[in-house]
Amino acid sequence: MADPSEPLLSHLADDHEVNDKSRSEEFTVDKIVEQSLSDFGFWQFFQIFLVGLALFFDAQQIFITVYTDAYPTWHCLNHTICDPVASDVCKLPRSAWEWDGGSKGKSIISEFGLECSSSLLRGMPSSAFYVGAIVGGFLLALIPDESLGRKKLLLFSTFAMSITSISVTFSTNVWIYTSLKFIIGLSRSQAWSYALVLISERVSTKWRPRATMIPFTLFVLGFMSLSGIAYLAQHSSWRFLYLYTSVPAVFYSIFLYFFALESPRWLHMQGNDKEAIDVLTKMSPKNRAYLESAISKLPLEQENFAQVPTYSIKDFFIRKWALQRILVVMIIMFGLGISYYGVPLAARDIDVNIYLSETLNALVELPTFLITPFLLERFNRKSSVLVNTLLGGASGVLCFVLSVLGKTEIAFAFELGTFFCARIGFNLMAVYMVEMFPTCVRSCATMMFRQALVVGGACCPLIAAIGRDVPSVSFAIFGISMSGLGLFVLILPETKGLSLCDSMEEQEKRDQALNTRHCC
Repeated sequence: MADPSEPLLSHLADDHEVNDKSRSEEFTVDKIVEQSLSDFGFWQFFQIFLVGLALFFDAQQIFITVYTDAYPTWHCLNHTICDPVASDVCKLPRSAWEWDGGSKGKSIISEFGLECSSSLLRGMPSSAFYVGAIVGGFLLALIPDESLGRKKLLLFSTFAMSITSISVTFSTNVWIYTSLKFIIGLSRSQAWSYALVLISERVSTKWRPRATMIPFTLFVLGFMSLSGIAYLAQHSSWRFLYLYTSVPAVFYSIFLYFFALESPRWLHMQGNDKEAIDVLTKMSPKNRAYLESAISKLPLEQENFAQVPTYSIKDFFIRKWALQRILVVMIIMFGLGISYYGVPLAARDIDVNIYLSETLNALVELPTFLITPFLLERFNRKSSVLVNTLLGGASGVLCFVLSVLGKTEIAFAFELGTFFCARIGFNLMAVYMVEMFPTCVRSCATMMFRQALVVGGACCPLIAAIGRDVPSVSFAIFGISMSGLGLFVLILPETKGLSLCDSMEEQEKRDQALNTRHCC
């Protein structure tokens, strides 16, 4: 970045007279972002909140099948041949029993007549959602970081998810429903990744741990709101639950289009320095004078950027350090994904009310957004992730043991503890991962990070099904996976207190400097 012919933000000058060489060393894009966004004012918070709302609606679509695909309750009509406790509806004549509420449209199980179908068929729509997310993750990861930008990708993902969710209400059989669930999973597969990267690149190092907790909090609020909406709509058709969650998401997408700003770091990487500074000016009006001074010193005509190197997912395979790093991150996230998505799904194996258990699982996530910044600011990344995964794994095993012993209430408390640790681990790794990869491939890295999480989630229905045959054994599997795979964090480098790099070469130089310092 010391070449004065490159039209980068690093060549902006301040009011002091410096030569071109010292100027390029002093004014890097990272330092300009750090200085202009150091105050974390109202407009920065507004932009983070606006982008983070995408996760609010994303959470609703992730967990909506807990209610729409649930097995409804039923009651006997002919008590001479029917016992609601001991009887199996599949062995009873249809005239001997009826769904509670007199309506068969509360769930896809009752509406599509799946009450006697195999567990594989009943779980197919939920599995199709995760398969769609996996396929979408791989397809979208092939899109180079310089193609569309963070904002457009997030907008497309959220809008496509919303429109497809509305179309689900027109399903006439389980096959159409499953196909549309696959498309929903595919379209929203990287919404979380786009939102996290867009937010992380618009805050300073000082505020990043706290800023990234805002969208996570909105994700939990979306999870909690779904429980409330489902409770209020419990006597209505499952189709209304999709409408109640997807229609507001369409209006949100329109709002996002008009008011969200692009990442200044991404704009800089594309050579749009003036637009990048304009974004920084809008987000931090207090530093307008400093940024306007920078604009006045930009060249009138942009240089030719054809020679600027491009990066994509292939860079993870041609650079040994990047491949090792992303594989380790994905292994850890796979273990956390199994626990995070699986624990709420398997909670029905513990004898508690489904609305109460899901609400409590959502509630225990809220304190994690206060604890995570504390851990990130006080302790290093590696030890925080390691201790947390070990505690979460132990909690899952204890939940299994206590459940077998019949201590349901205490077992449920440890179920909440496992979910709590899975969420903290997810939060820690999200910030940790952003700091380990440069701007040019950060979006691809985040996609692969998210991909591993979703693959873990796709395994959950199978693991939870095992728990129905061997009560609560799934919690032991969740716990062992979280702890065992969490040990891989020992391979990763420490990133606490380090600013973000923009290019692969810059990341490599910094890593080499840090390794040399530690060796000495």
